[in-house]
Amino acid sequence: MFLFFLPQSADMSAASNLRSEDQFLCSICLDVFTDPVSTPCGHNFCKTCISQHWDMNVICQCPMCKETFSTRPQLRVNTFISEMVAQFRREAQQKASSSSSEQQAAKPGEVPCDVCTGTRLKALKSCLVCQTSYCQTHLEPHLTVKGLKRHQLIDAVENLEGRMCMKHDKLLELFCKTDQTCVCMLCSVLDHKNHEFVPLREEYEGKKAELEKTEAEIQQMIQKRRLKIQEITESVKMSKDAADRQKAEGVQVFTALMESVERRLKELMKEIEDKQETTEKQAEGLIKDLEQEISELMERSSEVEQLSRSEDHLHLLQSFSSLKAAPPTKDWTEVRVHPPSYEGTVVRAVAQLEDTIRKLMKKKLFEAELQRVQQHEVDVTLDPDTAHPKLILSDDGKQVYHSDVEKNLPDNPERFSYYAIVLGEQSFPSGRFYFEVQVKGKTDWDLGVATESINRKGKVTARPQDGFWTVRLRNGNKNEANASPPVRLRLHPGPEKVGVFVDYEEGLVSFYDVGAAALIYSFTGCSFTHKLHPYFSPCINDGGKNSAPLIICPVNQTESIND
Repeated sequence: MFLFFLPQSADMSAASNLRSEDQFLCSICLDVFTDPVSTPCGHNFCKTCISQHWDMNVICQCPMCKETFSTRPQLRVNTFISEMVAQFRREAQQKASSSSSEQQAAKPGEVPCDVCTGTRLKALKSCLVCQTSYCQTHLEPHLTVKGLKRHQLIDAVENLEGRMCMKHDKLLELFCKTDQTCVCMLCSVLDHKNHEFVPLREEYEGKKAELEKTEAEIQQMIQKRRLKIQEITESVKMSKDAADRQKAEGVQVFTALMESVERRLKELMKEIEDKQETTEKQAEGLIKDLEQEISELMERSSEVEQLSRSEDHLHLLQSFSSLKAAPPTKDWTEVRVHPPSYEGTVVRAVAQLEDTIRKLMKKKLFEAELQRVQQHEVDVTLDPDTAHPKLILSDDGKQVYHSDVEKNLPDNPERFSYYAIVLGEQSFPSGRFYFEVQVKGKTDWDLGVATESINRKGKVTARPQDGFWTVRLRNGNKNEANASPPVRLRLHPGPEKVGVFVDYEEGLVSFYDVGAAALIYSFTGCSFTHKLHPYFSPCINDGGKNSAPLIICPVNQTESIND
């Protein structure tokens, strides 16, 4: 009989450290020994396992070393190994008990262990073969026992019965691509014969890849919608900002209107009161004169009455001549106090008020419009590669003037060869943009925008059909919009600073007198198909008369507006 010996110097604790689970596994059932017996060749098996093995075979042979026995050996339980197995089981149970105390009970929504009694711990894995879910402790055999290691473990799930074929009670291991359903091995040869099958894992990987693609698409859709929300939110913010600006402009305009009405009302009241005061003063003067004459006449009347009562014949005759003559008096027959005429006064005042309001509204509205377009300011610098050889550009690319000396520059395709023109370095394929240029001190200039595709060699006709939207000054007093035909602009005085605004999608190019906050001219209904560049021409210096530069200026919205 096979005996298992330990060195005499080692105690049971050392023995426990040397033991491993593989020492106590039956090679037939692959489980821990039950009633272990030893064969004459020295190998150990469960008594039932080796007995059933020999019952099924005519020849008694060791399953391990294949040694054949002529007669069936008499098997007896190996008490020593049986005690070691018993001790191993106790230690395993203690370890399981200790491990269980460290684990947490399954919470609502978590999968509980199917083996636990009493408090059911949280399951870590589910076995598709055993149709059971295991906590960490009860999962141990599936991680260590050879036979159980072959079982298929998955993350703990409920409804393991749903993973079994309801018809054949077999594990669902295949995917029928023909019927798009999960099947067992028997289904593949019976109910789904001649169908196309793949292992669940293969179909899983394919579907998982599709889900990942779908997830990516969903995330992209989510991102697009978030961007759309951001866009809408930004639009609402822009709308609110615009509404706030409009309200502020409305308050400003109507406040100015009310102030103008109040001012004109005061002027009307004063005009009427002045006329009434003049009338009253005239009447007071006449009344004063009349009262003076009345006083004199009453005094004469008293003298006459007194003389007429006199009994002195001589005195009456001597005084009669002087009293008989009437005192000099004014003829009041035609004297009249004519009340002033108020007819048409209110009408004229209202007409003047309407004219004032109209001018004021126009001014305020243009001021508000200018402030709106100034919000779209862009930083523009001059492009030296496009400048005519006689143009001098500042180092910062913000100023340009004409020189009589032509520089020796490469004649690249972008450079203007005939007229004193230079384009802005920046191009605009869409949207809105605005810039300002100082033209103070110049007698001739051209400003505006031009398409990237314009002709740059030889003579250039600056008109919309050729890709130019510009205004110009000639001879110091002749302003024109370069339309077809040119439009004469009445600007007195001429602007010192010109603002240029473009709305690409709207097809709009507008020019403003920045100092007066007035619209100079607008090209409307334009159709832009190429990128737009700011356009500048300081024109020839005309013997020094037009030597002042064109200067690109930063927008100053707090700049005072001429009244």
